[in-house]
Amino acid sequence: MKKLFVLMIFLVNIQADILTSITETKTLRVCIWPEYYGISYIDPRTQIPQGVDVELAYEFANELGVKVEFVESSFSKLVSDVTSNKCDIAMFAIGRTPQRMEHLKLTTPHLSSDIYAIATKSNNRIKTWDDIDKKGVVVAVAQGTYHVAIMQNYLKNATLLVVDLLGAREQEVQSGRADVFMTDYPFGIRMLAQRDWAKLIKPPKTFHLTPYGWAMAKHEEAFLVRVEKFIKDIKADGRLYKIAKKYALEPIIVKSK
Repeated sequence: MKKLFVLMIFLVNIQADILTSITETKTLRVCIWPEYYGISYIDPRTQIPQGVDVELAYEFANELGVKVEFVESSFSKLVSDVTSNKCDIAMFAIGRTPQRMEHLKLTTPHLSSDIYAIATKSNNRIKTWDDIDKKGVVVAVAQGTYHVAIMQNYLKNATLLVVDLLGAREQEVQSGRADVFMTDYPFGIRMLAQRDWAKLIKPPKTFHLTPYGWAMAKHEEAFLVRVEKFIKDIKADGRLYKIAKKYALEPIIVKSK
């Protein structure tokens, strides 16, 4: 009976060790947000994932000698997906926020972005950043993103609209139900490239820089050490810069100290 109890504890410890599980299954399960252009975007025509973090996931898996299995997630489901073991690591430019750090382990950042606004070219009320926080203006943000808390604190006059469905921010602005939606550098690039109605509104000075890394379950020290080594290596050997440049994201790279 005692031997059986010891064996059960041993098996639980193995199951709890993500790095061991990855090695044994020869699979790295990576949560991505498929709408994140330049980061972890799935092209609806080809269904092929692409972006900085997608390519880095392949690089990391190659170093581990395993295959990649992408798991669709989102910022609103991030904590539950990672803590429920739906994936081993979330790699879709996770912003470092106190709320997320309560539940997840966030890595050293590899990217960092300020906040930008997207409006329609036909919206004459919103021409500059100073036009956003005015009475009658509706500002859309995506549930689960760090933009929610930031804009809740920033807006004093405008109305904040929190949406959850994929593409809902764009739909609210394009339809005229919202004046702007808040986003970051990668998604802002996507809007300008793919939506002829969109205009990008930049803050006149740094508004709120947020470092981006990856997220994993807490208390997985062996896995964290291995991931951190990978991040350090891709910064040092130029892989991060090379892949980021491919998606025009080299301006937001976080370099090694």
